[in-house]
Amino acid sequence: MRKENRADRHRQIEQAAYEILQRRGYGGTSMLAIAKEAKASNETLYRWYGDKRGLFKTMVEGNARATTTALNAAISGGADPLQTLEEVAPVLLSMLLGERAISLNRAAAADESGELGETIAAAGRESVFPLIETLVHSGLEDGTLTAPSARTATEWFLSLLIGDQQIRRAIRAVPPPSDKEIRSRATAAIGAFKTLCAA
Repeated sequence: MRKENRADRHRQIEQAAYEILQRRGYGGTSMLAIAKEAKASNETLYRWYGDKRGLFKTMVEGNARATTTALNAAISGGADPLQTLEEVAPVLLSMLLGERAISLNRAAAADESGELGETIAAAGRESVFPLIETLVHSGLEDGTLTAPSARTATEWFLSLLIGDQQIRRAIRAVPPPSDKEIRSRATAAIGAFKTLCAA
């Protein structure tokens, strides 16, 4: 299968998984149902993803890819930490408050097995948080940032950026934010973070 065709099939399969997840919840979502919805073979899904947990792990990683790619590039290139956080903040917030992430979190909240929540944590927060922490640590080392620790500063940054917005989206208390609202919140979060941590 050509690379372009395979990427298209991955997108179709993952879109089918989101649609079934919204209708049936995580417990009611099976690889066979996803395969049928995507008009793919069950064997293909198991070959590509291993199992249902592997498929959803891939989906969470895909959601976070723009953020993790930007952070990895900034870290390897020695980019300015504050400037990088300014650039990454709206990307991260848009992803966390977007329909896909919210669908996953709603399903995880209703999943009594805890499997989806563990998958989201491992492939999402636990992959992004250390990268931000590494970036902040470099700012502490070069003196552009000041904080009790890189971990504490990273927690401050994420709290300022996200607050209770993801929970409020998950319980349908607020509508999806506009691009303007995302940018405004990200700018305010960065401003507050600079007040707390800029040297």
